[in-house]
Amino acid sequence: MGLTFGSLFTGIGGIDLGLERAGLTCVWQVEIDNYARRILTKYWPDVPKYGDIRGVDFTLVEPVDVLAGGFPCQDLSLAPNGPRAGLAGTRSGLWVEFERAICVLRPRYIFVENVPDLLSNGFGAVLGFLAEQRYDAEWSVLSACSLGAPHTRERLFLVAYANGKRGNGIGIASNGLARNQWAKTNLGAQSQRTTARPRAITRQWAAEPDMGRVAYGVPARVDRLRGLGNAVVPQLAELIGWAIRAYEEAH
Repeated sequence: MGLTFGSLFTGIGGIDLGLERAGLTCVWQVEIDNYARRILTKYWPDVPKYGDIRGVDFTLVEPVDVLAGGFPCQDLSLAPNGPRAGLAGTRSGLWVEFERAICVLRPRYIFVENVPDLLSNGFGAVLGFLAEQRYDAEWSVLSACSLGAPHTRERLFLVAYANGKRGNGIGIASNGLARNQWAKTNLGAQSQRTTARPRAITRQWAAEPDMGRVAYGVPARVDRLRGLGNAVVPQLAELIGWAIRAYEEAH
């Protein structure tokens, strides 16, 4: 089966799709939103689903190699009118549930996605927790347009792994990772160490969906727009997935 992953705060499955494209296998998903769960059921019908993460007993959940998720970002914004509550907020404070899952499951790799504002509003606490749990971490702010998308969509990506591992790390900490040329060069190098060829760069982008905010007649348009707005760009998650695979195969 290769590397397996469990998905927290799954949304409509952007991270899951990207990691599967990199050859990882999804074994369970956690998502509270009913609309998003219907999307997940359509595309991952055989993967077990859990609802509110606060009610999940992780001692009863199948262990995984990679624990992945993008916890809520609403309280992390540093915008003038943003709540700025950080990890003490009611939404972004759900990071404590991510921590709980880590403590119980003890995955070999942890994959966290969030907005870049986390760097200035709670990131120290995230790194402190991971260090206490004996994980090293690498992170980088990546943009969808660096992989050819027609929009910017910057996001912070972090990968943590047991700090007893040797080597030069996974390699996502380089500032160059946000550049298309870095991605082309490094994905090509990874392909020499894996049995399959990474496709994140070569896959063409489909046309942007025509779904304006006044798209009358579009079924469940509000839910669809919210789902798309909260989703992680799969190509970026796939890039991280290939980096994890390359690191795993090198060690």
